[in-house]
Amino acid sequence: MRKRVGRKIGLTNRGIWPKYGVHQPIWGTVYDDTLTVARDGKASVALRGLAHPRIEPEICFKLSAPPPLSDDPARLLGAIEWVAHSIEIVQCRNADWKLTLADAAAQNAFHGHLILGSPVPVAGISGLPDLLPKLQCFLFHDDRQVDHGRGANVLDSPLLALAHLVRALAAEPGAPALVAGEVVSTGTMTDAHPVAAGETWHTEIAGLALEGLELRFT
Repeated sequence: MRKRVGRKIGLTNRGIWPKYGVHQPIWGTVYDDTLTVARDGKASVALRGLAHPRIEPEICFKLSAPPPLSDDPARLLGAIEWVAHSIEIVQCRNADWKLTLADAAAQNAFHGHLILGSPVPVAGISGLPDLLPKLQCFLFHDDRQVDHGRGANVLDSPLLALAHLVRALAAEPGAPALVAGEVVSTGTMTDAHPVAAGETWHTEIAGLALEGLELRFT
């Protein structure tokens, strides 16, 4: 039986809301069979079974405790063990990627696969709340830069995206609260771009000591 290992927050990048026709964040579940841990910053990802897959570079946290219902960065950091760069492969049965909230609920917030990069303990990063909004992410297909984003694109900070998820879960009857050990990917810093088998994509991170990722799609 598949096991829940975390959550994904989607549509936290307000800049792409008009394109997709949805105007609020969504959340879904990450399972043990939809999670890959990259080795030396590289991973091979099978796209078979994913509908119209797209790539999203993100920031991910691992929780050391249930996060509080708060926007206070210090309190939120107290519930986080580490931070890592991650890439989510999202999927959608709607070929044009025009979405509704009903689509999101029916399709697990479009979660396809989550690839985790190397974790860095938050205790070892001075000034993390200020660094997260300022970090930059560069997305490449082969050697061609396709997109560029910042941490601030994610509801002003990945930490504030986590705060949003805590509030959303608390307001949704029957939604399981976050617990220690879960990973939370906080949403794409760029637009979501179509990917296909045979392609190689990679990311570079600036402004925070996180490794980029290289993905080969099969």
